[in-house]
Amino acid sequence: MGETVIYPSNGGTSEGYLALPKSGSGPAVIVIQEWWGLVPHITSLADRFADAGFVALAPDLYHGAQTTEPDEAGRLMMGLAMDQAAKDIAGAAEYLAGRPETTGSVGAVGFCMGGSLALWSATFSDRITAAVGFYPAVPWERMSPQWSNYEGKTALIHCSEEDGTSAAEGIKAARAAIEEAGGTCIVHDYPGTRHAFVNDDRPEVYNAAAAASAWARTVELLRTHL
Repeated sequence: MGETVIYPSNGGTSEGYLALPKSGSGPAVIVIQEWWGLVPHITSLADRFADAGFVALAPDLYHGAQTTEPDEAGRLMMGLAMDQAAKDIAGAAEYLAGRPETTGSVGAVGFCMGGSLALWSATFSDRITAAVGFYPAVPWERMSPQWSNYEGKTALIHCSEEDGTSAAEGIKAARAAIEEAGGTCIVHDYPGTRHAFVNDDRPEVYNAAAAASAWARTVELLRTHL
């Protein structure tokens, strides 16, 4: 359904996977990868957002690198330069906002590592007004988020039981900071789930019922706020 596009990124360029809705236009959503890279699971999610009526762009934050090995994924994630990731995500937001097919504001949705990046993105991009984090790894010390920029914005966090649910310290810290800034933070727990429970390419962690519920809540929130 989609295609690879090149877009400006703070003086440079970046690549991403763009999927357009059949209707021809819709609200814009950035789809942010897990630590594996821009793998088929992420591009398929971008296609699903397009099927749901969104203009979806999944930026390639590893710039071509991807893996199926956890050790290598960990190295790629630790090697990700946060300043460049911010430029790539902010550039994606500007690119989407400037496309003729997009309507309204821009949202960001991320998974695992990308869940944290999505929540973070609303702190540095004025374009991004709604952020959804699926089982975010929340390494806030690498990001130094300016939570005050969440005023008037909305965040949605989906928490797995394996990660400690909404009782995990990183989740509690993010929620408190967003609400203190004047933003809205909605948190859902999914009992009995493992990390990455939406990833249907990994049957050992996939939970169909939880994935369906989290997806429906995400689409509803984005349609409401974008």
